[in-house]
Amino acid sequence: MADQRALDEVVEFTSELIRIDTTNRGGGDCRERPAAEYAAERLAGAGLEPLLLERTPGRGNVVARVAGTDPSADALLVHGHLDVVPAEAADWSVHPFSGEVRDGVVWGRGAVDMKNMDAMILAVLRGWARQGVRPRRDLVIAFTADEEASAEDGSGFLADRHPELFEGCTEAIGESGAFTFHDGTGREIYPVAAGERGTGWLKLSAGGRAGHGSKVNRENAVTRLAAAVTRIGEHRWPLRITPTVRAALTELAELYGLEADFDDVELLLDKLGPAAKLVEATVRNSSNPTMLDAGYKVNVIPGEAHAHIDGRFLPGGEEEFESTLDRLTGPDVDWEYVHREVALQAPVDAPLFGRMRSAVEEFAPGAHVVPYCMSGGTDAKQFSRLGIAGYGFAPLRLPEGFDYQALFHGVDERVPVEALQFGVRVLDRFLRTA
Repeated sequence: MADQRALDEVVEFTSELIRIDTTNRGGGDCRERPAAEYAAERLAGAGLEPLLLERTPGRGNVVARVAGTDPSADALLVHGHLDVVPAEAADWSVHPFSGEVRDGVVWGRGAVDMKNMDAMILAVLRGWARQGVRPRRDLVIAFTADEEASAEDGSGFLADRHPELFEGCTEAIGESGAFTFHDGTGREIYPVAAGERGTGWLKLSAGGRAGHGSKVNRENAVTRLAAAVTRIGEHRWPLRITPTVRAALTELAELYGLEADFDDVELLLDKLGPAAKLVEATVRNSSNPTMLDAGYKVNVIPGEAHAHIDGRFLPGGEEEFESTLDRLTGPDVDWEYVHREVALQAPVDAPLFGRMRSAVEEFAPGAHVVPYCMSGGTDAKQFSRLGIAGYGFAPLRLPEGFDYQALFHGVDERVPVEALQFGVRVLDRFLRTA
């Protein structure tokens, strides 16, 4: 059982990590090393021997191994990233890098994505050191850089250049799972991620004939690009029900006393009410225009124009994604990947999933743990190159009205102290016997 000091330290560590500004603006503009040094120092204080590794100076990663009691058991990877997305201080109620603890809540960028989980891991391991606890299986602890961009300086670098550090790892837990989802009827649903859509970030390029803005121009690059962007943004992708999503819908339907009718998934989603939010973004591929770049003067028609698309595809859906983009862009617009990562699925009938379920239910009586597929992606994608099946398991028990998912990359990101302490208790229980 986690001791009181661990429950106090998780709050302290979350606040202090938030104060270390690790904003990742993309293109290499980030410095995670101070946070990596902070984590390494606390791991060393737990009797471990952390390695600090960098592909690029300043882009720190930390890896440590906790020896288990059963040398025949496969190892478990426990990972969290150290970087955060940008935050505009003027938009926030508190400074986003203050780490302020007020009214039982820790405020700041990274409070839910994902310095909270980093702090939980550190608090649990230091508690074990005080109590003389060892887990059943080896644990590999990894704190990574660059998850909020390409992961090239983080998990991608570790998987490609230091695979020996993850020897024996067959499964992993990371961010975005086992948080409380309130459905408005008093039920507490805890979705545990057992899948991720693939990442397909695209650059569109349209060529045309440059000229004076007052002249007729049937080869306008901006017009060609705008038409393609509109087609992509308005496209309704067909339903594609993967095994993970099927399992999620089956368990949710059972929870609500419904028949899991996969011949009419849209109707089933309607019947699930608020709980449909857990799956509605993962029943199809998606393509959202996010950036436009064209021209340099209002009276000059440019010879080229560019756009960026945030594309996501489900397991087995990449071929459909690419062929559809070929059709939607048309003959006058080219597209290419600027970042591409695989879609993932992990078995929901694995013993590890059952242990996650049991750990949550022990500390949240009446909880309904269900599998789900993440609409976005995590470092689990890069670690999957090593044959590691990844799950999203960063437990938080949240109060009614606390919109956890809206705070990811949002303004006034924050996490309740009680949620952090719940997470420590659950992780402590789970990791001892995982």
